[in-house]
Amino acid sequence: MRVVLLLLAALSLSAQNYIGSNACKVCHADVWKNFYKNPHFKSIASGKEEPKNTGCESCHGPGQAHAKLPSKSTIVAFSELKSKQVLDACLRCHNEALSRANIRRSSHTLNDVVCSNCHSIHKSPVPKFLLARNQTDLCYTCHQNVRSQFSMPFKHRVNEGFMSCTDCHNPHGGFAPTWRMASRPRMVDQALANEEPCLKCHSEKRGPFVFEHATVRVDGCEGCHQPHGSMNSRLLRRPVVFTLCLECHNGAGNFGRQGAGVATQTPTHNMADPRYQNCTTCHVRIHGSNSDPFFFR
Repeated sequence: MRVVLLLLAALSLSAQNYIGSNACKVCHADVWKNFYKNPHFKSIASGKEEPKNTGCESCHGPGQAHAKLPSKSTIVAFSELKSKQVLDACLRCHNEALSRANIRRSSHTLNDVVCSNCHSIHKSPVPKFLLARNQTDLCYTCHQNVRSQFSMPFKHRVNEGFMSCTDCHNPHGGFAPTWRMASRPRMVDQALANEEPCLKCHSEKRGPFVFEHATVRVDGCEGCHQPHGSMNSRLLRRPVVFTLCLECHNGAGNFGRQGAGVATQTPTHNMADPRYQNCTTCHVRIHGSNSDPFFFR
């Protein structure tokens, strides 16, 4: 009984330290005037949440001491927190969704990039997700090399606004994919059945096919294509098609020799002859075929 009474007393004392969000707007009017547009305002509007889960104090902690002595030392000031503390604070509410995204082991978290680096909770200039900047500009802040790739002649139209980074990537993390030997490539999102996100748009390449092209299934699209941008047509990694094909079909280990798949270098299939240098002229179903093991039409 004594333990119960002590617990109730502690809870009562803790509840008294919460003074409500109305007290905050006396000093923080600039934040409060736009807070009603914030998704976090739902915690106030519902009127059903506990004090520790309501409004400003749900993130910044009890405000009684801060009201008496306005200082960063008397409140949870996110500008003073370490990266892990910021993440822990946000995951107190957003745990279910972001844990499914494997956020604690994501490349961002491992490099000390946390929620407050990308999101502006009080003064977001964009209409969705409380981002600190437009999504593309925000990603380019760190990923300058990718920005240059999207300026190449052949690219996905991210700069034009046709698509965005999160169409292919999950910034909160991702689990090991089924392609590229289960490596973890750049927090790439996954489509249905754990497939590459490329297949969300390029669904005709999905399959399954009776005759699979091994590199498509094992290495994925990046085995032949540069996903962000390329100097070569169709985002290819090499300027000429046959030079890309010969990286695998070069006769090594009898792969690509006559009688072992594709006749690469024979009098009737001489790669020095321009007629045979564009492999996809004949092998048109290069991503997979339901009718021919050599990917003919």
